[in-house]
Amino acid sequence: MKVEKNISLLPYNTFGIDAKADLFIEYYSLDELRQVLKEHKGERILHIGQGSNLLFTRDFNGIILHSGMARARFLDDETVEAQNGLRLDDLIAQLTDMCYCGMEKLSLIPGEVGASAVQNVGAYGVEAKDVILRVNTLDVETLEERVFTNEECRFGYRDSAFKHELKGKYIVTSVVYRVKPGDATKTREEIIETRNGKLPKIGEVGSAGSFFMNPFVPEEQANALLAQYPDMPHFETPQGVKIPAAWLIEQCGWKGKTLGGAQVWPKQALVIVNANHATAEDIIALAAHISQSVKEKFNITIIPEVNYI
Repeated sequence: MKVEKNISLLPYNTFGIDAKADLFIEYYSLDELRQVLKEHKGERILHIGQGSNLLFTRDFNGIILHSGMARARFLDDETVEAQNGLRLDDLIAQLTDMCYCGMEKLSLIPGEVGASAVQNVGAYGVEAKDVILRVNTLDVETLEERVFTNEECRFGYRDSAFKHELKGKYIVTSVVYRVKPGDATKTREEIIETRNGKLPKIGEVGSAGSFFMNPFVPEEQANALLAQYPDMPHFETPQGVKIPAAWLIEQCGWKGKTLGGAQVWPKQALVIVNANHATAEDIIALAAHISQSVKEKFNITIIPEVNYI
């Protein structure tokens, strides 16, 4: 395993915030993960992936844990198991090259396989839950392996049990996805072209991708808004009427606006970027102003998808 003290977290968060951690540990096997958890039991530990959904607001007094396990293998003709440290897009690229489809609409979503299950990432009408069969984990207390079925993960919109009742109790070690033979090359290329056309490229501009989750409102409220804004995009779902947060933010005039070193991305209002050496305070303040504007104009609360650490 790799162990580093007083390390900068700049390479480990896509926002490009230069916080430090007391200790950084990267493990390469389940045995090494067990060893770390046993030796550091009771200490403050944060397991991260690519750091694409985090905003470090200060130095982290504790241990940052990261997986170096990054392999995938087929269990049968339509089932692939991927380790938690494998980048999701790398997995999809491998599957596409091997003429397997089912996950291509998740192309270019930043993050690693483990986070795909925790966050239930999604795009273009597909969510991770639609292709996840089961999630393999390690119990932080007992150090025993446990398998969660799709149903047991209690997936929701950008949500799962691993963000609530199971938070801090289990570490996702691998995810088993359902795929099928088929040529997904064209669809993947179209998704990549679309995302590159409107989203900042990870590694070139600091961001966490979509900053806010899309809100759901009751049908009565949606109808009242439609009477006032006939062109408002909206989607009926079992949870209520979903209204794109990007549209709400743009209507409030925030697209391209800056606060300190933080900026609302000019091509996609749902994204906040580190445009000019932004501090965490800049980003938080900009997000708060955006949320307040949307609440005042539409009486809708938009919630950050990004975790403040």
